[in-house]
Amino acid sequence: MRQIFLCVFCLVFSFSFAQDKTHTSYIDVNYFRGNIALHNNEILHLIKGHPKGVILAWNKKTYGFEDWEQRFNYPDYGVSFSYQNMKNDILGNNYALYAHYNFYFLKRNIMFRIGQGLSYNTNPYHKETNFKNVAFGSKFGSSTYVMLNYKKERIIDKFGLQAGFSLIHYSNANVKSPNNGTNSITFNVGVTYSLDNQDLEYQHTIDKKQDQAFSEPIKYNLAFRTGINESDVVGSGQYAMYVISAYADKRINKKSAFQLGADVFFSNFLKELIYYKSVSFPEENISGDEDHKRIGVFAGHELFVNKTSLETQLGYYVYYPFDFEGRVYVRIGLKRYFAKKWFAALTLKAHGARAEGVEFGLGVRL
Repeated sequence: MRQIFLCVFCLVFSFSFAQDKTHTSYIDVNYFRGNIALHNNEILHLIKGHPKGVILAWNKKTYGFEDWEQRFNYPDYGVSFSYQNMKNDILGNNYALYAHYNFYFLKRNIMFRIGQGLSYNTNPYHKETNFKNVAFGSKFGSSTYVMLNYKKERIIDKFGLQAGFSLIHYSNANVKSPNNGTNSITFNVGVTYSLDNQDLEYQHTIDKKQDQAFSEPIKYNLAFRTGINESDVVGSGQYAMYVISAYADKRINKKSAFQLGADVFFSNFLKELIYYKSVSFPEENISGDEDHKRIGVFAGHELFVNKTSLETQLGYYVYYPFDFEGRVYVRIGLKRYFAKKWFAALTLKAHGARAEGVEFGLGVRL
């Protein structure tokens, strides 16, 4: 029995060791300092001092043992945590937890990181105690950050350096008003520390010409999206929204597909906004009977990264009975495929720089 147990243990250990050899990992710690950009005059009174903070990240390095890693020049992926002192007691401080990817360019000297996650604000808007904070309408929100750095690992033993610029965005995507959000443009400098004794060799096994020649027949997609949001009128209430999307896509290679389709929006917050406008602003000639539904057509692109993809769409309302933020809209977000045909999606719909809501979706690609 002991011999059998020992053999099993050795096999498991060997398998685990072999699995570990397909990746290595490292951490980086970055200090940043910068300015809050004036993207909206309503936050002018909130811009004071130079916000600063720290971004701590754990990164898993890829070496091309899976095909998608080679297609994207061996990116890293991991999780990161940020703390930002907004240098204004009204704004409070922000904490955020992200999932991120690092992409590399120019012989891996330039790193571009994009992270998406959840944020927590210590002093959000309150109509009595903090009515000046029109940037953050709730404690919890979303955050996105991008980092463009010059980077060198293992300069001294396991230690390396990186430095560059970061853009950090906080908002709650209009889940609750007010929601003007902030964009911080910062300079960052950081230290990297490798958690493994040495890196692995990069694999070069895929046929790039074959990847580019890959294509699929036109696929048809049906998606249902939902979420909650509120109009820009503070205290008008949060309402559910529903979106039905139907579109076709044509995959032109292993990385990309183009889309063309239509959306039907059932935005219940507009019912309340239409009634509010009809009662409070008679000079706008709103009867109160306007339809809250909208129909849009869109063109889009899908970037496939393993089982996850990045989706971007540009749309135009062809049925638009009530004017809200203009006829043009954009959608950007992530999709995750499972069971071959099915996918889940997390997307942000906006009009220019103004978010309308976060959409949680399920769909099928036939």
